[in-house]
Amino acid sequence: MADREVTVSLREFLDGVAERRKRVTVFAPERYDALESHFETRNVTVEQEDIPDDGSGGFVVVTEGGEFVGSVDAAAIRTLVSPTAADAKSAPSEAMRALLDLLADTTFVSFDKGQLVVMAHEIEDRAFRQGRGTLRTGFQALQALKAQRDVYETLAAKSDLDVHVYGERDWSPDVSGVTIHAVDGESGEESDTADPTTEIGAYWFVVFDGGGDDRQACALLAEEDPPDSGRFRGFWTYDAELVGDIDAYLRETYG
Repeated sequence: MADREVTVSLREFLDGVAERRKRVTVFAPERYDALESHFETRNVTVEQEDIPDDGSGGFVVVTEGGEFVGSVDAAAIRTLVSPTAADAKSAPSEAMRALLDLLADTTFVSFDKGQLVVMAHEIEDRAFRQGRGTLRTGFQALQALKAQRDVYETLAAKSDLDVHVYGERDWSPDVSGVTIHAVDGESGEESDTADPTTEIGAYWFVVFDGGGDDRQACALLAEEDPPDSGRFRGFWTYDAELVGDIDAYLRETYG
């Protein structure tokens, strides 16, 4: 078996996912006008094919690189694109969960901090519920940890999680039970694998290794683009192998 190619920067992870473009084809008797706009910030190609109305509502097919990934009822795409108030209050259907799984590992290109916070909290909550494993969070600058200090102290104190926080050294936090990895933004030591002077300050990440359960492994990785814009390009994933690779990269590069 050939050795796996070694990733040498967080950007390589992001670019690798961006290359894995998926195609969503909706076969339905009616067209969803909002479909293209919903996916315009992700690396997804959207197609719609008209079919006769047989009462089923149609179906959705997801492919990647010409290979079949999966299929779900068209009702799931309608709920995703135009959710009703009832949809917001109820638990996702099995078809909806299946569609979200099919669309994991596609990039977004224009998310703001508010959207990333929601996604980050979901990963933190999953780690807390699992109660074990390693959680690694990059805040870009350690000042950002101030607003989340109580959350991270709770994660460390009320679970068996090994919690690590990374950021540029603009504050010296002392958070009980949390390992802090501070990088000097202007004078950090350069290496052959990554440049700590720019990489940590440019990326927002939350990585949970699953605590021994691949079904719980998840990660968010986003680059501020352009710098200091408050807008982010990135992805989230439930692929345990990809999560493990990102976790190993952070551990080996920054501790």
